[in-house]
Amino acid sequence: MNFFLKSVSYILHPILMPLIGSIIYFTTAPRFIPENIVMSKIIGLTIMTVLIPIVLFFILKSSGMITSFHLANVKQRKIPLLLQSILLLLVIKMIVDVYNYPELYFFFLGILFSSLSAIFIVLFNIKASLHMIGTGGVTMFTIALSIHFGMNLTILIAALMIANGLVATSRLHYKAHSNLELILGFLVGVIPQLTLVNFWL
Repeated sequence: MNFFLKSVSYILHPILMPLIGSIIYFTTAPRFIPENIVMSKIIGLTIMTVLIPIVLFFILKSSGMITSFHLANVKQRKIPLLLQSILLLLVIKMIVDVYNYPELYFFFLGILFSSLSAIFIVLFNIKASLHMIGTGGVTMFTIALSIHFGMNLTILIAALMIANGLVATSRLHYKAHSNLELILGFLVGVIPQLTLVNFWL
């Protein structure tokens, strides 16, 4: 059980959530997008949202600025979240434009707002769950996609709901967060997505 819950924290790590949301978009969007374009976007998003952040995490860890990839220490969250926000801005500017991919554009804009909100919360020495921010945001985005495209994504949404529960259970089991921090993280992930839905739904 310990191994399973620990695996959940890594498999559903917040660093992977933007890419997972993008894959969900490209696999569910009913509009025609050439396969080579999809692949180039996925590769670009993988580099910008996964590979570069991992490299930056290793640099920060080797320099002693952070001690864990889960950013358990609230004071160590500022720089990683700031760097993530910069990368998200680059994604919005270079990879997902609002004209061709409005849903994906506002998804990443929502992630940026969540990231900035997490930085703001850190200033008050409060540690919102980054895991719940990630899974909550992707879940809300998928629900919005289901409504927007008129598609039945019930099974996928149910799987994401279960993922939220598993993440919360994992973080509680390892005493990484309190109930309040998990709820706060979920809201920080969901509210920006829910708010920006008005621009594309």
